[in-house]
Amino acid sequence: MAAQVKQTIASLKGTKATLEIFSNITQEQANRELLIKNTAKLSNIIVQLEQRVKTLEFEEPQYKGL
Repeated sequence: MAAQVKQTIASLKGTKATLEIFSNITQEQANRELLIKNTAKLSNIIVQLEQRVKTLEFEEPQYKGL
């Protein structure tokens, strides 16, 4: 379970990086603002998932380090 969550976090971090790149190169202000807004939302999701992994590893020590 923890390994799957960690894989999801890695994928989301990659997606976040892509959104940041697009927001830096987008010319239209409305699109840039939307990308920045969604990047922030994704950051919050990543933080929540990272906290969930810590909880999983604490509650289920067999998942630690996976």
